[in-house]
Amino acid sequence: MKKITIGITDYFTPPAELEKSAFPGAEFVFLDSLDNKDALSLPDGLLVYKSRIGRDTIQLLKNCKMIVRYGVGYEKVDLEACTAHGIAVCNNPDYGTEEVADSACAMILSLARRTFSYDHHCRDFQSGWQENTETPLPRLSRCTLGIIGCGRIGTAVALRMKAFGMNITFYDPYKPSGYEKSIGISRTDSLEGLLSQSDIVTLHCPQNTETAGMIDSGFIGSMKQDAILVNTARGGIFADLDAVMDGLKSGKLRAAAADVLPQEPPDMKHPLLDAWRRREEWLAGRLVITPHVAYFSEHSIREMRFKAAETLRLFFENGIIRNRVND
Repeated sequence: MKKITIGITDYFTPPAELEKSAFPGAEFVFLDSLDNKDALSLPDGLLVYKSRIGRDTIQLLKNCKMIVRYGVGYEKVDLEACTAHGIAVCNNPDYGTEEVADSACAMILSLARRTFSYDHHCRDFQSGWQENTETPLPRLSRCTLGIIGCGRIGTAVALRMKAFGMNITFYDPYKPSGYEKSIGISRTDSLEGLLSQSDIVTLHCPQNTETAGMIDSGFIGSMKQDAILVNTARGGIFADLDAVMDGLKSGKLRAAAADVLPQEPPDMKHPLLDAWRRREEWLAGRLVITPHVAYFSEHSIREMRFKAAETLRLFFENGIIRNRVND
């Protein structure tokens, strides 16, 4: 019987020990180029990290039956072309749930309690110490946390932040009626309604045609005055960084945090990123950026690799398609 061949497109390097432990019956090959017609004709399945899998690449995948993204997002895979060629596309939605939720909560708490701002400013106090307080600084239990997207990660954030006594609401038109009761939070029926009542807004939705470019001037204009914005979801949900910069400059936004950006690696010439990099005083403690690592821990990266390969094993050995994202 022919051994199943799985191609790995990028990022990870030989040997594929974690993938082999999940799918012992497969042979794993590392593809050094997506332009190599002969190499692409071999794999029965494909594991993809960052590579863009477009129509031209898909036409070269003569034997491929399934493509699995190592991560959650799949906007770099042409789903329509895959469907047309009979290729199932699956993602890996739960490997880093705890890590992303923990990272989002760390950002929420640090900005809400002005931890970063105090850390910056107390280095230069000219007199006194404890009396150098900053306002506004409401009690967390008097604040509303608005969650956009209440899937695995959004729910994990809600459950964690409940412990701090916050009023928590979410907007997610795809969750069934009554879901809010099962986790003990409230629900808002519109995005505008959530933005207008939330002191802190955190995003945990996928990037798709509905959400791409969602964070624009209108979005921020609909938020409460002095609100906090946190995005650990997808960089493409930002229309651009101009609206965030304008919100911070005007005071509409007290602070913002992002693990994801519209362009990665980012263009440090953008005025907001340039001011952040230069540690300009007007941004002190108000803008936190991490380099798309909210998902990462030694445990999550191992889980990511194992589960992605396991999805392929379930399909080729048992006919089970897990986490399919195309029709």
